[in-house]
Amino acid sequence: MDVLLNNLDLFGPFFLRTIELFVLAAVGSLIWGTILAMLRVSPVPVFRAVGTTYVTIARNTPLTLVFAFFVFAYPLLDIVKLDYFPAAVVALTVYTSAFICEVVRSGINTVPVGQAEAGRALGLTFGQILGQVVLPQALRSVVPPLISTLIALLKNTTIAAGFSVAEAGAIRSYLSERGENQLIGLLWVALGFIILVAVLSFVQRSLEKRWSVAR
Repeated sequence: MDVLLNNLDLFGPFFLRTIELFVLAAVGSLIWGTILAMLRVSPVPVFRAVGTTYVTIARNTPLTLVFAFFVFAYPLLDIVKLDYFPAAVVALTVYTSAFICEVVRSGINTVPVGQAEAGRALGLTFGQILGQVVLPQALRSVVPPLISTLIALLKNTTIAAGFSVAEAGAIRSYLSERGENQLIGLLWVALGFIILVAVLSFVQRSLEKRWSVAR
């Protein structure tokens, strides 16, 4: 307990930073991933090709390289200046959205074709059919894999510590500078992540229970 109590000034702010990084990247990934899924099921070949190319490249690129690009290479383009934290949010969003896309697309494929046909019979456009008919049903069916992807995102936030972002993954190095027991410190960090994952798991069970009743 001494390691934790003597370094609350590290554990508190750094875990709050991790939560902030996770929430921002999760929201960005859910939005961009859903858009990518819509591109992948689009009737327009060009849109499908764009979505497929993005997902293929992002999923097969190591996350560390994605971080390295946005932290070191992207600033050289002189487009928009990104500090370390925003660069980490963008890197996590770009990477995770590819996995969110595949989860959402799998959910879209579970919706009976008759639903879309009924929408077209009512005169709805492709976008309206997806947004009002297909996606609400698709998202309900993919809660477990969606939460699993977000849990992976939460754990991936620790990579940001290697790119000058002061979050939970960086606590060990600070404990080392203070001469504290790093092993004990890492155990506390692991416990913190276990608690955060447990919260996400609780959200998953709650959504499954609520939506199963709704169905």
